[in-house]
Amino acid sequence: MSKLLQFPGAGLALVALIARTAAAADTHLEIPPPAVAEQSRAYAYANLSDDRALAELVRRRLPHTRIEESVAGVRTPVRLSGPLHGVTIHSSLPKEVRATTPFEILDARLALALDDFCEILANHDVIEVVHFTIYRPNDSGSPEKNGGLPRHAGGVAIDVGALKKRGGSFLTVLADWPAAIGARTCGTGARKILGRKGRELMSILCEAADSRLFNVVLTPHFNRAHHDHVHLEIKADVKWFLVH
Repeated sequence: MSKLLQFPGAGLALVALIARTAAAADTHLEIPPPAVAEQSRAYAYANLSDDRALAELVRRRLPHTRIEESVAGVRTPVRLSGPLHGVTIHSSLPKEVRATTPFEILDARLALALDDFCEILANHDVIEVVHFTIYRPNDSGSPEKNGGLPRHAGGVAIDVGALKKRGGSFLTVLADWPAAIGARTCGTGARKILGRKGRELMSILCEAADSRLFNVVLTPHFNRAHHDHVHLEIKADVKWFLVH
C-alpha cells in the first residue's frame, strides 16, 4: 500500500511542497497562506454564488443591465451601463454597436473586481478604460467546479489596451509599455520604465496587484501576445496570484 494512502496527511504535505516549489521556481507567482488568500477580494468575488454576486452589484448601485437569456460559458452575465467611480469601461468597437456586441458582456463577479479597480483608476485621473475584449464566445475552456468557463470564455477576464485621463491624454500599453519578456512588473527587482506614461501604467497595475483584486495580471513582460494589452482575471477555487 502506498505510504500516502496509509497516512492521508502526507498527501496534503506533498501538495503543499509542490506549491512551495512552484512558487520558488516562478518568482512571478505568489502563494500566500490559505487564510490570507481567502481574505483577498479576488478570492471573495470569484467564489460568490450567482445570487450574492448580483445582490452585491445592487447593494453598490453599480450601473448594470442583467442579461436574462443564457450566455454560453458565463454564469451571471451582465453589461455595464454607466461609469464606475467616474470611470467608463468600453471596448474599442464603435459606440453604436457596444450595447449589443457580445464582447461587452461580463460576469457579475468581474464587474465587482472592476469596480474596485476603477477606484484606483479614479485616483490617477483616469476616466475611461478601453479594452480589446472581455467575453470571447468562441474561446474554449474546461468548465470550472462552479459551472462557468474560465478566462474570456467565462467573462471573467479583461484585456486592457488603454486608459484615457481627464484632459484627453491616453496611457497606451502598446506605445507606453515597451515589451521586455521575463522582466518583473512589481516588487523587488521590478523593471524601471523610462517613460512617465509607462511608469504610471505599471504603478496602477501594481496597486491593483497589491490590493489582490485579480488572480492573474499578465503584461508585456509575459509574452509577445501581450505586447499591446494587460490581461486581468479572477479565478474561482484558487489561492494564488500571478503577476507577470
